[in-house]
Amino acid sequence: MKVKREKNSLTKKIIAGKFKGKILKLPSKETTRSSKAIVLESFFNTLQFDIMDAIFVELFSGSGSIGLEALSRGASRVVFMEQDRAALKVLRENINQTDSSRCEVVAGDTFANIDQIIARLKKLDESAYFYIDPPFSIREGQEAIYDKMLRLIASLPESVVNIIVIEHMTGLELPDVLGPFTMRKSKKFGKTSLSYFEMKEQH
Repeated sequence: MKVKREKNSLTKKIIAGKFKGKILKLPSKETTRSSKAIVLESFFNTLQFDIMDAIFVELFSGSGSIGLEALSRGASRVVFMEQDRAALKVLRENINQTDSSRCEVVAGDTFANIDQIIARLKKLDESAYFYIDPPFSIREGQEAIYDKMLRLIASLPESVVNIIVIEHMTGLELPDVLGPFTMRKSKKFGKTSLSYFEMKEQH
């Protein structure tokens, strides 16, 4: 998914699936950063068949490019969680390029709103794939973001999780175990890494 600049705005295309070639807008780099094409490609190469007909939850979703790629590749429903107003505007425009009936935007503080997502998944006896891409902690006001993220992950009930994928700064050392989840693998892509967590024991 190559990022390019058109008429002073950043865009990227959906790479594969039903909405292949659809052009997605990206918020300004001051607002949020976009996942690198190589990171996204690696992620979908790893889980492309697993996410078909699955629920996909993208935390700190920004433009929604990861979740919309998942939707294009067959996810049944995608939940986007984002707080930034500029990013939300772009996110909603991008969703309208695809299938808005299979998308839900949960606006506001992700750390506060995650409880309603968990409650709904429990009520419906469903589980989801969680993609978590918080702002890098080097940004002003985000120094504690990773500690909060780790607590959030550790608090997720096993019953609602298929797998958790974290996109994070390569320099961040994550624990091997977070609550009921253990790290399956971690891959580095320059300054960015992807770490995969799943249940300690498969039942």
